[in-house]
Amino acid sequence: MDFLSESIIEYCENHSEKEPEYLAKLNRETHQKVLQPRMLSGHYQGRLLSLISKLVNPQNILEIGTYTGYSALCLAEGLQTNGKLHTIDINEELFDFQQKYFQESEYKDQIIQHLGDATKIIPQLNLKFDLVFIDADKPNYPNYFETIIDKMNPGGLILSDNVLWSGKVLEEVKRNDFSTEALLKYNKMLAEDDRIETVILPLRDGLTLSRVKN
Repeated sequence: MDFLSESIIEYCENHSEKEPEYLAKLNRETHQKVLQPRMLSGHYQGRLLSLISKLVNPQNILEIGTYTGYSALCLAEGLQTNGKLHTIDINEELFDFQQKYFQESEYKDQIIQHLGDATKIIPQLNLKFDLVFIDADKPNYPNYFETIIDKMNPGGLILSDNVLWSGKVLEEVKRNDFSTEALLKYNKMLAEDDRIETVILPLRDGLTLSRVKN
């Protein structure tokens, strides 16, 4: 869901950096062949992810939720020359799709794919991260945060997608709506955690920026 009018979003896109052609190709193929293509970060959010990554200039990036690989490729644009991006997804059906585009990019030697449960994979990574992007199953957002917070470098940035959840965070929670319940808990956690400073942007479906204090 977008919280701004379609015309304003179109204006913003038209006056922002263009997406590289291989990402436009990935975008098109995702919409043609993959279920729920709205999960794709897309041109506008993708350029923001790229710019944030370039500002951070990370040595190590962690992405939780790869989908078709668009956001990973955007984030990889800011990596240091010898940096690595670890991306985790539980859907094995998309692994080859992701890999095809990773291999076509200039970041093919810097992106490491992981298949499985992120809460089990992350503790096995003996790394400290400068940038993390969380965009996976919403009920696990609080668990993901607790898993990664001690693996962050001081000044590191945690990005969390879909935190406004089509506005459901302002509505009465329906029975068995575990995703909205988890996001309400998650947003409260981030706002109250004194280890980080947090801002929510009403971009697309809500994007949180949380900086780890020094």
